[in-house]
Amino acid sequence: MSKPVVAILFANAISTSTPEYPHCEFNMAVKVREGHSGSTNLTGAKYWLTGDLGEEWGTDKKGKWVVVSFDPATTKEQREALAPMILKTYGLEWGELKVQEAPIEIARTGNIVEAKLGDGQLAKMKLKREPGADGKGVILKNVKYFGAQNNDGFELYRSIEHSADTQGHRFSYTDRNAFLISIDTHEGEAGGMAGGHH
Repeated sequence: MSKPVVAILFANAISTSTPEYPHCEFNMAVKVREGHSGSTNLTGAKYWLTGDLGEEWGTDKKGKWVVVSFDPATTKEQREALAPMILKTYGLEWGELKVQEAPIEIARTGNIVEAKLGDGQLAKMKLKREPGADGKGVILKNVKYFGAQNNDGFELYRSIEHSADTQGHRFSYTDRNAFLISIDTHEGEAGGMAGGHH
């Protein structure tokens, strides 16, 4: 019996699509806090998603492109178990999907979260927590996250830096919406999209 996989999206920064610029480019650094798939222990596995949701992800469940990066320490068995869960959680048909291997570093110090892919050469994020009215941060509760079964709330951040240069795709932003979240996802359950998260 497989246990639910609890993945911590340590950093998730997204650019908002507009009629003038129909892109919704994102970086997402993920670390599995706990979970098994069959006999494979997924605890500690790290992966990173970089991509562009485009204009049709909320209506036609189609994304423009995505690059899935696995940390070198993530084993072949872990990657094989995680791949279908990653795809089902987001429930999208991608115009372009590539997979690569690169070191993933994630650090959280006080109100700042930093994440690097390939030592920052392939992608990087530096995020600052939104202080909120009382200075203790802002957490958005009771909002669905794509096809995940549960989440513990969106901890809102703002990007100081949010960039990528990988597999022929390049972007760079500042001052964009970002968040941290923990999600529960299960094997074999179809993913789906709830709109309005970008």
